[in-house]
Amino acid sequence: MQTDLPLQGFDARLDDVISWLVPIKALDGSAWSQIAVASADASFRRYFRVTSDSGASAIVMDAPPPLEDVRPFLNVAQLLDDGGVYVPARIATDETRGFLLLGDMGNTTYLSALTSSQPPDPQPLFADAIATLVRLQQIDPLRARTPLGRYDAALLHREINLFPEWYLDRHVGVMLTDDQKNALERVYALLISSALGQPTALVHRDYMPRNLMVTPARSPGVLDFQDAVIGPISYDVASLMRDAFLSWEEPQIIDWAARYWSQARKAGLPVREDFSEFYREMEWMGLQRHLKVLGIFARINYRDGKPKYLADTPRFVQYVRHVASRYNAFAPLLRLFDRIEGNKIKVGYTF
Repeated sequence: MQTDLPLQGFDARLDDVISWLVPIKALDGSAWSQIAVASADASFRRYFRVTSDSGASAIVMDAPPPLEDVRPFLNVAQLLDDGGVYVPARIATDETRGFLLLGDMGNTTYLSALTSSQPPDPQPLFADAIATLVRLQQIDPLRARTPLGRYDAALLHREINLFPEWYLDRHVGVMLTDDQKNALERVYALLISSALGQPTALVHRDYMPRNLMVTPARSPGVLDFQDAVIGPISYDVASLMRDAFLSWEEPQIIDWAARYWSQARKAGLPVREDFSEFYREMEWMGLQRHLKVLGIFARINYRDGKPKYLADTPRFVQYVRHVASRYNAFAPLLRLFDRIEGNKIKVGYTF
């Protein structure tokens, strides 16, 4: 197999991938002849694109055990596939070694399209993304072959604790007094209570432009769904509207959120009858996610040696500030970020 990968012969996993592919044929019966890097993500997974002499292509997921487990991916892929959501075909699997050969959805994510030199009109893309999300949420998660986890209090606590542990302590080195810690704990508790009080649905957990593919035949293709759980119905809406790598003005977000809410109600999904109540829940859910992501991006840098994600932390700080400024209960977060950024403390709120 032809390859320009510099690690061949020095990377045992890569050599194993190439050997594994030898007896596996493309869907048209041709043999794989070339392999190249396709992408990498924030986990320990790697992706390679293989092509055959006939021009057929596929994607190899390399998910090394015990750091990664391909079984949740396969479980959720089947659930989504059965529910009419476009996900990669599973051509060949080796669960023991952590190798998957998947259908190739191309190179164009929503994110790459929308940030290109000639970006398309986002309206059709988001219309498709919203329609697909409604379809995803109509899937009964209890039909999964292996039961999905739940976005329960324990998981929400683990996620939000990434913020003080990795962002506050490790990244910015802020030392909090006991009173300040208690004030933030009250903020965390309020966010978790709001999340647990929402109606539930199947939750992708990273439903954002980076994980949605623009495809010729059917759009969007959905990726990176292996962490799906049963949880708050507004979670994926918040992920889509307040993206990790792409920001939109609030009037646009309100418009898209209203379109989602209207479609969800027509589909019989358990969203709130009052849009303003739904939007408030979406913002609070988003705030929990923003704090979690700040912690994750710091952890990826310091634990995993991947610093590029830190460049997007200012976007999440602005997301936090935007939501916290709208609700008095989150004033401690405003004061905290004023302190971190060296701003003059605003009058009217304290820890």
